[in-house]
Amino acid sequence: MARSARLLFGNTERVPDLTYATGLFVPDEFAWFQTQAGKTRVLLGPLEIDRARRTARVDACLDLEEEKNRLGLARAPYPGILAAILRNHGIRSAEIPSSFPVGLFRELQKAGIRLKPVSEPFFPGRLRKTGAEIRHIGRALRAAEAGLQRAVEVLRASRIGPGQILRWDGSVLTSERLRIEMESACLRAGAIAKDTIVAGGTQACDPHERGSGPLRAHQAIILDIFPRDPHTGYFGDITRTVVKGSPTEALNHLHATVVQGQKRILRQIRPGLNGQKAQEDLRDWFRCRGYPTEIRRGRWTGFFHGVGHGLGLEIHEAPRFAIPRLPAGCVLTVEPGLYIPGLGGVRIEDVVHLDGRRWRRLTRFPDVWRIR
Repeated sequence: MARSARLLFGNTERVPDLTYATGLFVPDEFAWFQTQAGKTRVLLGPLEIDRARRTARVDACLDLEEEKNRLGLARAPYPGILAAILRNHGIRSAEIPSSFPVGLFRELQKAGIRLKPVSEPFFPGRLRKTGAEIRHIGRALRAAEAGLQRAVEVLRASRIGPGQILRWDGSVLTSERLRIEMESACLRAGAIAKDTIVAGGTQACDPHERGSGPLRAHQAIILDIFPRDPHTGYFGDITRTVVKGSPTEALNHLHATVVQGQKRILRQIRPGLNGQKAQEDLRDWFRCRGYPTEIRRGRWTGFFHGVGHGLGLEIHEAPRFAIPRLPAGCVLTVEPGLYIPGLGGVRIEDVVHLDGRRWRRLTRFPDVWRIR
C-alpha cells in the first residue's frame, strides 16, 4: 500500500524534525521530502550539498542549482522550483507539519501541490528514544551537571557581605556572574548552554525568570541549566534549588514539600500512566499541605506549571507529562515546583526514561539544598 508523501522545510535550528530526518545541522533553509514509495530526499544548495552527500541519512541528496538547470527553471522563484521537483518525483500532494511556513504553503498550493497539515508529532518515532538517543541525552546531562557543580563550588566559596549580599572573588556575586561560570563549565564539558536560570529571592517566584543582580544569603536560588550538545543536537535539563546560608523554617518546609512531591510522582511514573490525573493529584496534595494554586494579589502562587515535558532534540518536546497515557520509551523531565511571593520559589528537576515497565533516572546530580 502506498504511503502518503511528506514534506519539511526550514533550517535545523527552527525545525528539529529536519535533524531527526537527515542527521544534518544546516543554518539555512532547505527542503526534505519523502515519496509515496518511502524514498527520502533533501534539496540543498552548493554550500551544503557535498557535506550532505557524505553524512545525510537519506536516500539521495539533490543539488538545488543542478535541479534548476535540469528543469529549465534557472530564474524561477523557489516555490515554483520546489513544486516542479516534487512533481518530478511523483508528488502532487504531501503531508506537512502544522508549523509549516504559511507563505510557502500558499505558493505550493497555487503551483498545484496539495498540502495536508497533520497533528504533531510529525515523526511519532521521536517519542520513543533509541539507545543512541539516550546516550546523546546522557552526554548533554553530564555537561549540565558540570555547570551545576560549578555553581555549587562558587556559592560554597562565596562569603556573606553587608546587606546579606554574596561576595565572591573580591566582588559582588550576581546572577549574571554565576550564570557565566555555569555556562563556561558546561562549554568545557562539551555542550552549549543559553538562557540559564539563576534566580534568587522574589525572582525565583517566576519560573522562567533568568535572574539578575546581586544574589543574597538565606534566600532560595533556583539553578536551571539546559545545554545542547552541538555534535548531536540533543539537550540536557536539570534544576536544583539552593540556599547559601541559613534558610528559614518556612523555606525549609517549602523545599521539603517539593522534594516529597517529586518522590510521589516518581513512585507512580511508568508507561501508560495517566499523567494528567497524576499532575492534578499532585496539585491537590500540595494544596493540602498549605500551598494552593491560585492568583493572590495579582500573582500566581503554588504549583502552576506542568510536572514535566519530553526532552530530546528540543528542550520542550512531546510528550508533555499531562496527557492521558505516557508512552513507553519516552524521556521526560520531572520538575514540580512551588512559588510563594514573599517567601521564595523551589523547583527540583530530574530526567527519566520510561524504560520497559518502569523508569530509569538519567540525571546523577545529588539533591543540594543548604550550602554553608
